[in-house]
Amino acid sequence: MDIEKNEYEYKNFIHDFIDEDIAAGGQYEGMEVHTRFPPEPNGYLHIGHCKALCIDFGTAEKYGGKCNLRFDDTNPAKEDTEFVDAIQEDIKWLGFDWEDRMYYGSDYFPQTYEFAVELIKKGLAYVCELTPDQFKEYRGDIGTPARSPYRDRPIEESLELFEKMKNGEVEEGKMTLRAKIDLASGNFNMRDPVLYRIRFIEHHRQGTKWCVFPMYDFAHPIQDALEGITHSLCSLEYESHRPLYEWVVNNVSIPYHKPRQIEFARLNIDHTVMSKRKLRALVENGLVVGWDDPRMPTLCGLRRRGYTPASIRNFANRIGVAKADSTVEYAFLEHCLREDLNMTAQRAMVVQRPLKLTITNYPEDKKETVSVENNPNDPEAGNREVPFSRTVYIEADDFMETPIPKYKRLFPGGPECRLKGAYLITCTGCVKDDEGNVIEVLCEYDPDSRGGDPADGRKVKGATIHWVDCDTAVDCEIRLYDNLFTDADPDGADKNFLDFLNPNSLEVLKGCKAESMLATAEAPAHYQFLRVGYFCVDNKDSAPDHLVFNRAVALKASFK
Repeated sequence: MDIEKNEYEYKNFIHDFIDEDIAAGGQYEGMEVHTRFPPEPNGYLHIGHCKALCIDFGTAEKYGGKCNLRFDDTNPAKEDTEFVDAIQEDIKWLGFDWEDRMYYGSDYFPQTYEFAVELIKKGLAYVCELTPDQFKEYRGDIGTPARSPYRDRPIEESLELFEKMKNGEVEEGKMTLRAKIDLASGNFNMRDPVLYRIRFIEHHRQGTKWCVFPMYDFAHPIQDALEGITHSLCSLEYESHRPLYEWVVNNVSIPYHKPRQIEFARLNIDHTVMSKRKLRALVENGLVVGWDDPRMPTLCGLRRRGYTPASIRNFANRIGVAKADSTVEYAFLEHCLREDLNMTAQRAMVVQRPLKLTITNYPEDKKETVSVENNPNDPEAGNREVPFSRTVYIEADDFMETPIPKYKRLFPGGPECRLKGAYLITCTGCVKDDEGNVIEVLCEYDPDSRGGDPADGRKVKGATIHWVDCDTAVDCEIRLYDNLFTDADPDGADKNFLDFLNPNSLEVLKGCKAESMLATAEAPAHYQFLRVGYFCVDNKDSAPDHLVFNRAVALKASFK
């Protein structure tokens, strides 16, 4: 998918570092910039991952380099091929391509194991038998070194025990392999961190071939080095892990250059949560309809809601790359979508809460079409012919029997109003049912105002109203979405995010009326429903005999 470049030129501190590295005398002088995107396949990608995607793939694009897709599947407890497939779909939808450079961390298990053996032989790793509770107890604190009674275990003994661990001869949790670095380090990640642990669990690719699995901090730098990555770009939480990253690549005999790790701040957005664990809880507890629920911050959820690849990439680029965490308003993400769809979305007339309007002086047997523009921002989109007759549907809010002050829509004796693209009308009254509810609005039209402009040039004081022809209207369902959480920071300290679920995050409107051209609408088509907002065809529930539209974003912006 081609994503058009917009007016913004993106440059950040990561690019500054890379410019230094590839310049004359830099550590990667004359080398091709090579990055990687390493998602763990234990859930669906969300908008936070999109920032990393745009940084990893976008940086490679900027420098004419390469970006690998590598699945970090070294922890099989929650990993599944379902997530592998979904992640690939999301990345391609955003417009990125890894070509033939897709890898799995688990494919490096044999090499990673051999590097662990190498560290043991060098006296830089040992098998430790501390229990998890003992490990915490012996971890120490600031000013108090950690300790392990197994640190000076003979090399041959550690080699023998590590082999037994690999062969499944040691029970889970009884032993780990630890690096021998510095028990007194002020950086606790360097206090003899665990490199391998035992897990008797089936792996989604390796089956039961392995029962020892490398820790991320050990496997990741090795994988980067083996793939020839020049710049390992990761979120700020790994800044304190960088010394361990560098220790690993400096102490194993990988015959390649050493990659450089650079950290950036993660993306936080108000009124949402980014934790996979918490998103999974929403799904598993039935609080949303699935990972692709349009209220979810997952890319598949945003896609279903109506977000476009261009709007999301534009958002990710425009919020910038920083070294300090911050929170971005969800309204800015909506702003980026609104900008994109304003230029590209087909216009349509849809009435959400229909009220019948009859033009009493319009000939009963007359049928015609009126011309309406498809997109005023795109002259090449032209106009379409919309059916028009004596009876049309209007929004119930466009009529008030007793108007409020400054109300400029339809009411008996009120000002002339325009029916979009059709005629000027004046309200003469209404019809009510036995309970006093208005069920029909009565109007008269000016036959000489076709197109919405009076022949004598008089000023029209009333509003322009959208409508749908009753004879050709198409029934549809409309889903209006709002923030999933009422609190701007539902993930904050001492908060239970489930306490802030918004009970009004979804409103379903049935019996809506759409103009006839939408009868054949299919996902992923986007439309601007005049005077209402931007909508897309739901990519799961919509069908020719049951059209469903999701509101992507309201027409009016709340972001300034």
